Amino acid sequence: MKITDLISTSRLSFNQLFKEMGPEELSDNVFTLLGKEYFAITAGTEEHYNSMVGSGGGLGTLFRKPVACCIIRTDRYTLELMRKEQTYTLSYFPEEYRQEMLLLGSRSGRESEKMKETRLTAIRTPSGTISFKEARLIMECQLTQITTPAPGDFYTTEAKEYIREVYQTASDYRHYVFGEITRFWTRREELGMVF
Repeated sequence: MKITDLISTSRLSFNQLFKEMGPEELSDNVFTLLGKEYFAITAGTEEHYNSMVGSGGGLGTLFRKPVACCIIRTDRYTLELMRKEQTYTLSYFPEEYRQEMLLLGSRSGRESEKMKETRLTAIRTPSGTISFKEARLIMECQLTQITTPAPGDFYTTEAKEYIREVYQTASDYRHYVFGEITRFWTRREELGMVF
């Protein structure tokens, strides 16, 4: 890659960085997106937001709408902000931002200033949700449902053993968070690598 291929995002607006696409245009493998890639779940306002690392979940349809399902511990600060604002984003990044993802997953935003420590640049979407200029794919979500499965809801031996292992205290319980994906955004191809 040539230095001239690098583009500074500092002065670019959201619409200069991203273009909207339909859910049927998503070309990423869903199992790679949710099973192998780290993604940021971000909720809050421009004045106060928090991100956490997501891994696992699902994409599909519910009530004839595209939805994302995230599995989130009950004590996560981002979940608190998701409930308050009822909107959030799922943001996927190129591999070179893996360290930033690890930082987002290393501590709670409730007790730290981790959002100021990351080199990711927050940006407000046209709908008012928060994501990052460095993202390659953004899904804006409207909170639809939060449910907590009980240990007795699982039937396979593997699932039962996993639940027994991780559900030690109430804060270990996981919520299944469903959100309608209201908008899909992808980085404009002509931008290439950004910094």
